[in-house]
Amino acid sequence: MNLSLLKQHGHFEWQIPPTGKMRVPGVIYATEQLIRDMDDKVYEQVVNVATLPGIVSASYAMPDAHWGYGFPIGGVAAFDPDTGGVVSAGGVGFDISCGVRLLRTRLVTEDLQPVKEQLAEVLFQRIPAGVGSTGKVHLDRSAMDAMLTGGARWAVEQGYGSSTDLECIEEHGCMAGAKPVYVSDHAKKRQQDEMGTLGSGNHYLEVQHVVKIYAPDAASVFGLQEGDIVVSIHCGSRGLGHQIGTEFLKRMAISAARYNIALPDRELACAPINSEVGQEYLGAMRAAINCALANRQILTHLVRQAFADVLPQVALTLLYDVSHNTCKEEEHVIDGTPRRLFVHRKGATRAFGPGHPDIPPSLRAVGQPVLIGGTMGTASYVLVGTRESMALAFGSACHGAGRSMSRHHAVRKWHGRDVIRELGERGILIRSPSFRGVAEEAPGAYKDVSEVVDAADRAKLARKVARLEPLICIKG
Repeated sequence: MNLSLLKQHGHFEWQIPPTGKMRVPGVIYATEQLIRDMDDKVYEQVVNVATLPGIVSASYAMPDAHWGYGFPIGGVAAFDPDTGGVVSAGGVGFDISCGVRLLRTRLVTEDLQPVKEQLAEVLFQRIPAGVGSTGKVHLDRSAMDAMLTGGARWAVEQGYGSSTDLECIEEHGCMAGAKPVYVSDHAKKRQQDEMGTLGSGNHYLEVQHVVKIYAPDAASVFGLQEGDIVVSIHCGSRGLGHQIGTEFLKRMAISAARYNIALPDRELACAPINSEVGQEYLGAMRAAINCALANRQILTHLVRQAFADVLPQVALTLLYDVSHNTCKEEEHVIDGTPRRLFVHRKGATRAFGPGHPDIPPSLRAVGQPVLIGGTMGTASYVLVGTRESMALAFGSACHGAGRSMSRHHAVRKWHGRDVIRELGERGILIRSPSFRGVAEEAPGAYKDVSEVVDAADRAKLARKVARLEPLICIKG
């Protein structure tokens, strides 16, 4: 990206002054090097989002930002329904409520070594992964609607986990306002056999170990110590979420003229929050959030079963579950006045600071856990929300490393079999149904996640708590 287009405010904030049809400035949080490495499309998309009706404060991009559909991935924007604010399917993304869940095992690295190969095989057999993967859960129409309404709560009621899990899930495991009636039959059909599956792309299940603690105060509250074994689950709403995004993007694009919305890019299709299309999308999107929460809850149950097969005395407890492709109605203070806003986070993670009422009581004193997924050959991070973040970007942070190379380019550069061998030599066991999928997700196809996380930390979007490195990765 051309730095001359930006004005630097401090070391980690770069502004795009309003020009043309921009209603607010653009703001990118990153180091100078990360900015230079971002594609020019990020600049263009941040500017385009700033032109949308009812946008508040600024159009934001996180340190891992890269080109996306309409909004940049890593984009954050809030809209006021009382001033004509809009909701955009492209501002949420196709994989609605894709997110990360972190489980504690109370094991340490030495405990895992004797059974590492066996555990990798058992997890691979129990966790359906890959394009078109299906699970053992089949939902008829009635069960589908119950799941879309109840989310992880529904899953717990079906025997997948316990009620204590719900205390540490965003929205307590159930997104209010879900309207399954606005989810098409085709979307529901795509999902009827996909519950409890990882899917493909950048989704994964990893057994990791904690290699460094940065904030002992937060780590103590989170129950993390160096050497601990943890499990990360990264997936979303599968075919249902993708279908909802596809269908509503078309409806929003067609209806834009009716609502007098001039789109700078057709991919920014949106509708007024208070319109019929806007309300129906919100109802369907919230149902997809529940689908993702239920999916990760079922996967948690499968992971616990796999561990029980290999290490029967181990109890896996949930640290937190947070999504990074959502639009949520939240209250934020703007110029000293509380306002009800609809906050889009696309490839961005909610990062509420200490004391926020939406954080579980057991974690509230230090802030909300922010779970940052890395690549199968590098690291992931646990961060915690800050008080400053609430004023910087509506309590938001990055969500991962961010791609630096297209999947097509990655496949031309790497072979999956070679990636698996090389990672195996470093002690990282990869299990995947697809060599191509592994090549697409080669570690070199992503930005340096540590640089991204350091930028988020130094910009005070979130505070570093722990670094996690992979030992076993089940990859779609």
